[in-house]
Amino acid sequence: MDRPHTTVDAIDPHERGVARGALLRDGIPGALDVYARLFALGGIDLAGARDDAERALDAIDAFRPAARAEIAGIAAGAGVEEWQAGVLNARTEILARSTAVPPGECTTVVRGGIGAQTWDWHVELKPYWHTLESRGARHTVVGLTEHGILGKMGVNSAGLALHFNILGHLRDRVGGVPVHVLAATVLAEAGSAAEAVAIVRSAPLASSGSFALFDAAGDAVLLDISPVGVHEIRPDAMTGALLRTNHFLTPSLTADEKSWLYQPDSGERRAFMAQRLQGELPSTVDELAALLVTGDGEPPVTCLPDPAKPLGQRWASLATVTLDPATRTARVLDGTPADIGTTPWRVLTARP
Repeated sequence: MDRPHTTVDAIDPHERGVARGALLRDGIPGALDVYARLFALGGIDLAGARDDAERALDAIDAFRPAARAEIAGIAAGAGVEEWQAGVLNARTEILARSTAVPPGECTTVVRGGIGAQTWDWHVELKPYWHTLESRGARHTVVGLTEHGILGKMGVNSAGLALHFNILGHLRDRVGGVPVHVLAATVLAEAGSAAEAVAIVRSAPLASSGSFALFDAAGDAVLLDISPVGVHEIRPDAMTGALLRTNHFLTPSLTADEKSWLYQPDSGERRAFMAQRLQGELPSTVDELAALLVTGDGEPPVTCLPDPAKPLGQRWASLATVTLDPATRTARVLDGTPADIGTTPWRVLTARP
């Protein structure tokens, strides 16, 4: 794979950040440019984005000073301003102010202690993500994230795995801990799904998302995260699976959901995957990942961009990810689930 990979090892979070930023120095400005154009489509100018980023950085500092220090280190290593690194880490919350740039879509399924998902996002950001191995915090973390962003999905050396999906609530805003920073904190600190839930519940939240959390001991939980509360969803009694697309599964949250952003697509994808799980249940990561392959006439779990559409509406499955907490292994495929078998997996193991 030509995809960048960063390996950093430092107890001091600022030093980890400097190392990460230096390794991605050539790519971070490009990511900033794409997001600036997406913000502009939504009527958010750079001054507004900077103000949002600085408020997000203050919230991060109050929650986890180490995370703020690592973001500052990324900026220093990449040769950009700290607020610009803050923009990247708070990109979900900043874009939540836009009605002109709908978010992308992701599909996640967890069953039998293993997980698989598509990461679907704007195709213009295809050059600006990387795999990582980060050592020096409580746990080693491997997985993938975007350039300049602390974390996204991955697995740690304690045997905790995290898949990540975006949700939308009317009260989403800047002012709490950004969901990407929260995901990175969970993987760096939590030794189990229960510890991860406790960290999420302790965070000041102002935006929405979903973490599928599962650990080497067999515990698994899906979270509806929102500004008005965190709710837990346990595996389906019939299939033993956790299944997530991009809408809330907690009835009390659906009334204020930004359903126009995701529906009917999200519901159709989830129903389609639930139907697939009624057949022969997958027992290996390869079988689980194969469930994500879709074609013509099927809901776009495998997401291909429409080149005829404008900036802000060209979504693609930029990566396919499988996680196995028992072996502390993340496998990352640079492409859609349909590329399985023709594109090699990058295999990463979180060793203590």
